[in-house]
Amino acid sequence: MTENNQILAFLQRLFSDIDYVLFFTVLILTVAGVFTLYSASGEDMRMMQRQSLHLIVAFTVMLAATQLSSKLLQQWAIWIYLGGVLVLILVLLMGTTGKGAQRWLELGFFRFQPSEIMKLGVPLMVARYFADKSLPPRFIDIFWALLIVLVPVLLIAKQPDLGTALLVASAGIFGIYFSGISWKWIIGSLISLTVAAPLLFYYGMHDYQRQRVLTFLDPASDPYGSGYHIIQSTIAIGSGGVDGKGWLKGDQSRLDFLPERHTDFIFAVFGEEFGLTGAILLLLLYLFIIYRGLYLAFNGSDTFSRLLSGSLAMTFFVYLIVNTGMVSGLLPVVGVPLPLVSYGGTSLVTLMAAFGLMMGLRSKRRLY
Repeated sequence: MTENNQILAFLQRLFSDIDYVLFFTVLILTVAGVFTLYSASGEDMRMMQRQSLHLIVAFTVMLAATQLSSKLLQQWAIWIYLGGVLVLILVLLMGTTGKGAQRWLELGFFRFQPSEIMKLGVPLMVARYFADKSLPPRFIDIFWALLIVLVPVLLIAKQPDLGTALLVASAGIFGIYFSGISWKWIIGSLISLTVAAPLLFYYGMHDYQRQRVLTFLDPASDPYGSGYHIIQSTIAIGSGGVDGKGWLKGDQSRLDFLPERHTDFIFAVFGEEFGLTGAILLLLLYLFIIYRGLYLAFNGSDTFSRLLSGSLAMTFFVYLIVNTGMVSGLLPVVGVPLPLVSYGGTSLVTLMAAFGLMMGLRSKRRLY
């Protein structure tokens, strides 16, 4: 009887830490993702089985993450960050190469993309760094925080993986922003980035990355090469019209014109099948998740919790903007999946862990 009571108490504590508003919104989005992926994969049941397993693992990780306290996370932050940097170095030394990039470690029974760790490791470390500082931060504090962000970002960009590097940089930068830095530093940083952009373009990018930027400016210049992705995705979205062609009836994906349709370009599949109306409803779901994440961050139990939750919520926003902007031709192609919808395991687990942390770090008073 005592053992049963302990199990019941554990389950009550576990489910009491869930923010059900965020949980059910995420659940609705993942269900929409499953239906979209089924169509995008050409009704491939093996892919659906693998994605279902990914979802089970991801939701389990989310529930587990709700139980992690602010104190425990602060103790772990430095080790998660240093461990992440170490495996990024290992990737450059002995990682598996695929599609021209060296991004994975082969662990026998599965491949692991270590850069995903830093989507959590960097904001954890930045939040931990500022948790013991007087805020707003001094210049020296901002400098060391930027260095914390820069080291893994450069290692990831070296793989090369510009999309993940952008997301990791965003996670860290938003953590610094929420610490209360002065607007003069923000404006000065924007001016510096603008000045440095030409140098980054010519000396910091690989040839294919520069070609992607040029193709973004004029996709028709290489319609059968680097411009093919953007042209086909915009055709798919545009052909959906207002109401869409219907589920499983998208010509661009069904006839195999749309590349990477189950990962980076799955939003084009959704737009073709469900039209402008469906796309707007999908974006509203995303925006509500971001709003709820920021709401939980505002109600964080301490400075560390607020900084970490706020940076995770805004990184999810960057995910959304970069992917939808890329697929619709508003941004260059950088290889960022549509969160919670695209096929994939590691990124899905990372996102769900982030949501679990947001839920667990909020103030325990009722927020509904």
